[in-house]
Amino acid sequence: MRKPLVAALFALVITGAGVAPAVAAPAPAAASASTSASTSAAKADTKGAAPTLQAVSLAGTVALSNCSGSVIRFPNSADSDPALVLSNGHCLETGFPEPGEVIVDQASSRTFGLLNSAGTRVATLRASKVAYSTMTDTDVTIYQLTSTYTTIRNSYGISALTVQDTHPTVGTAITVASGYWKRLYNCSIDGFAYRLKEGDWTWKDSIRYTSACNTIGGTSGSPVIDQSTGKVVAVNNTGNEDGETCTVNNPCEVDASGNVTIHPGINYAEETYQIPACFTTGNKLSLNASGCTLPKP
Repeated sequence: MRKPLVAALFALVITGAGVAPAVAAPAPAAASASTSASTSAAKADTKGAAPTLQAVSLAGTVALSNCSGSVIRFPNSADSDPALVLSNGHCLETGFPEPGEVIVDQASSRTFGLLNSAGTRVATLRASKVAYSTMTDTDVTIYQLTSTYTTIRNSYGISALTVQDTHPTVGTAITVASGYWKRLYNCSIDGFAYRLKEGDWTWKDSIRYTSACNTIGGTSGSPVIDQSTGKVVAVNNTGNEDGETCTVNNPCEVDASGNVTIHPGINYAEETYQIPACFTTGNKLSLNASGCTLPKP
């Protein structure tokens, strides 16, 4: 896992290396921008002109106590619906879900610091429940908030990020937007892992970044945003830190034939295109809805 910050800082104390300490100033967004975006855009569409890229900001991202996240909506969400926050399964406040475990409708009063485009905290949002959480097949937690999209927009001028409901493509220019560190990582989608195995957990069809997205502890749960559409295509979750194979913090890729490969120093995200089909009118979770493929309890 791209470790929650508490775990990452513990590792820093033990080893004397790793992520920056919590007291360190977050790197400015401009300084973290990668020059690979234009190259990635050219690769994204080899049959025609490269897509027009947008300047992605931190607006709509949130900071958790130990992770990052974002306020999200789906293509069929209404402004009057209770807003949702997307983060990782391994960022759940009650601990990592076990392999095969799926949590739905669990009470929660967790708070989130809402950021504007400049990375300034403009509000504290509160959850009413964990709508869905798992680390099986994917690594995701979705919180339902006590506020609606309209309330958030009218009160703070922040709109939710829309989750794309189609599969992302190789070469797409992306931004990993960390609300915890108030930092943007720009790179592109290098490819997809048929299976990504880390310790006891296995994820399906994970996104592999190009090397420019060198995410660190605390970036767990960050939205991965398509620079050409501004939509969320994945949630940032892990990376191979030490060159080990299939161990915690050292995921390995397993292909359809069972062949195992590792990419030391390379980071990953879990796709989110399959999530909208599982939420119906009123942003209500419906795991039996047509087209919903998320794991069930």
